[in-house]
Amino acid sequence: MAALEDLMRDEWGRLLALLVARFRRLDLAEDGLADAFEAAARTWPRDGVPANGPAWLLTAARRRVLDRLRSERVLARSMPLLEVEADLATRAQRVMADAGEPLTDERLRLVLLCAHPRLSREAAAALSLRLVLGVPTADVARLFLQSTPTMAARLTRARKRLAGERFALPSARELTDRLGVAADVAYLAFTAGYAPTSGDDVVRGELAGEAVRLVRVLRDVLPAPGSAAGGRGAQDDGAGDDGAGDDGVAARELDALLALVLLQHSRRDARVRDGALVLLPDQDRSRWHQGEIAEALDLLTPLATAPPTPYLLQALVAAEHAIARTPDATAWDRILARYDELLTLTDTPVVRLNRAVAVAEVSGPHAGLDALTGVALPGHRLPALRAELLRRAGDADGARRAYDAALALCGHGAERDHLRHRRAQLA
Repeated sequence: MAALEDLMRDEWGRLLALLVARFRRLDLAEDGLADAFEAAARTWPRDGVPANGPAWLLTAARRRVLDRLRSERVLARSMPLLEVEADLATRAQRVMADAGEPLTDERLRLVLLCAHPRLSREAAAALSLRLVLGVPTADVARLFLQSTPTMAARLTRARKRLAGERFALPSARELTDRLGVAADVAYLAFTAGYAPTSGDDVVRGELAGEAVRLVRVLRDVLPAPGSAAGGRGAQDDGAGDDGAGDDGVAARELDALLALVLLQHSRRDARVRDGALVLLPDQDRSRWHQGEIAEALDLLTPLATAPPTPYLLQALVAAEHAIARTPDATAWDRILARYDELLTLTDTPVVRLNRAVAVAEVSGPHAGLDALTGVALPGHRLPALRAELLRRAGDADGARRAYDAALALCGHGAERDHLRHRRAQLA
């Protein structure tokens, strides 16, 4: 049922956040909301879609939670938290009809709960997809290439780690830090879909798409500069505080992150041809999603003079590729300058690897190889790049050895096929 599917995609996180805020039980809130959606799937096709579907679901979920609490014989002890039956139904009607209602506060708490430092980044990414976006456990399992029982167990362990955690907003400075973790989690989920390192899929478009949606949610719930909560739409009263500057940085960084994932996601259809990996220089640029590129460039325009941040610099690199009509028109000198800036902010092996590509394009393969000196990075990507640069430099034997090293480390089917093909061309 399309209407119900739309509500699950758009309202799951909001409804779950409100239930957790009221009942202080993540497990009961999630089970109750799942029951409510199941009831809607049974009754709405027969009775019709209610005028206020989210309020209907919220009321049904509340009843399921109360039933479960009664069965646990804890209703009496929990009454101080449950004196909301009449108020909740009324508030639901108002909240779902009024975008200005501060429901975002509850959803922000849910986002921050999923980004708790007790969780690994991978567990936080899976839990965010499940709780904030409402992606069913079976779909989360498929997105991360795991069985449903395995993913269900991982999610259960993640929930248990969060047992007893306060469903509350932290201080302004801690809030900014936690949102930074949430942004990194979203980008991790996106990368797992856009450039998977295992399996046979070149792109896991659904996972990447869900991660883009998660970034949009993060931008939506980010407090306005100087406010403790309230989302991007909240009004700034001008008072400000010590965290206001940090909030502004966080807002710019989330805008940059959304631009980055949109630019990369726009190339998803062109990255694969007949099941095979297609590298950026060989992609059919007419298959890039121009609407997503335009949205990303609009996001980046006001950031052109902003202080550089890691996501902003990466987005500006992606933008250079997006605006180049052909591979030969790519402004590699500007890309190299961005990577030089990025190194001053975050000197990591991945940044040095990508910078070496730009160095090779600007100054030739030998310069690119020199730029790889001292870089240590697990996996196949470092020897694969070294093989390609050696190949361009005319060192066929060295390239063959590097391809062999990359193949021994590569666990991704499409990339392994690409490496075999490139190695075979040496002969």
